[in-house]
This record gives sequence, structure tokens and C-alpha cells, in this order.
Amino acid sequence: MLLDEPFSNLDVLLRDRLTVEVRDILKALGTTALLVSHNQHEAFVVADTVGVLFNGSMQQWDSAYNIYHRPASIDVATFVGDGTLVSGRVVARDQVQCGLGDIQGKLSLPCDQGCEVHLLVRPEDVLHVEDAVVQAEVVHTSFRGPNILYQLRLPSGETCQALVSSHHNHRIGEFIGITPEVDNIVVFHKKNDGPH
Repeated sequence: MLLDEPFSNLDVLLRDRLTVEVRDILKALGTTALLVSHNQHEAFVVADTVGVLFNGSMQQWDSAYNIYHRPASIDVATFVGDGTLVSGRVVARDQVQCGLGDIQGKLSLPCDQGCEVHLLVRPEDVLHVEDAVVQAEVVHTSFRGPNILYQLRLPSGETCQALVSSHHNHRIGEFIGITPEVDNIVVFHKKNDGPH
């Protein structure tokens, strides 16, 4: 069955309910379906496998989990979900130094010490800690009810995002303390910006 943007004209609440109902019906009937959507949330809820297309070329065909946490290219990394790329340098087998400080964890690809990388930083990987060493300037806010998505300028001049409880209501121009909390470090070699 081909489903071409089936939920695009629905309000958010109805869309959320129907995506789950359609998935349940397809599963119960054992029916294979191809869902075409620009809405990542819909694709992640309905699909067992997700394909990301750029310029008519399949960039990654994988589970939603892998596409989000193990993107195959910079294009996929920056298209799927919120996130930014910051410059970094590998200083140890499991450590990257960047504008957020030193980040330790498992690297997504092998890099020798001194390797220059782009590091994918998701908003949920950046914690708001008032007395943190890194103080970042709020340059944009997006209120999302229980959370606020902050666009932050790092001391390096680069930007990143942080998803913070809306109980902390900071204004543009304020500086807030942030610290990274990343387990699996998604990096791409700076040299050719391709997957490795």
C-alpha cells in the first residue's frame, strides 16, 4: 500500500492519534506499506525501516534509532532531528576536545589522536548547569511547553542547541552554564565530510 503524505492536512492531535492507529492496522493485517512523508515524527512512529533521500539518492536505509543515533552522513545527521555540528579534535581514543569542552565516550568511527572532526551535538546532549565552566550566550529561544529549545553561542563562536526545562526562562543575550552529556559521540572526519 502506498501512503503519500496521508496525514499532512490534519491537526497535530488527530495526526498523532492516526499515525499510531494506521501502524496498528497495518501490523494486524500484515500489510506492507510505503509511507512518503516530510514529517520525521510520522516516519519514526509508523515505519519499521526509514529511508532518507537527498537529491534522488538514498542516503541511509535503516531503523529510526540508527538514523537518529548513527547517521551515515553529515546530510542525514543535520536533517534528522535537531542538532548542530561543532568542530573538534580527537585527543584520545575516546575523547574529543571542542567548544563544549572535553567530551568522553565511544566515538562513532575510529580516529587517531589529532584527527579533526565535525561532532554532532543534539539538544538533549547539552545540560543546563548554572556553575558550569562553559558559559554560552542565548541567541534564540523556542518555547515548547515543558521545554525551551535554546540556540546558544559558544565561547568558540560556534552555535549549539540545548533542550532545557521551561522552568528556566532565559532571555536572549543572557549567558547560561552548559555541560555536555554524550555517551556515543557521532563524528565525521573534517577532511572529506563523508561517513567512515
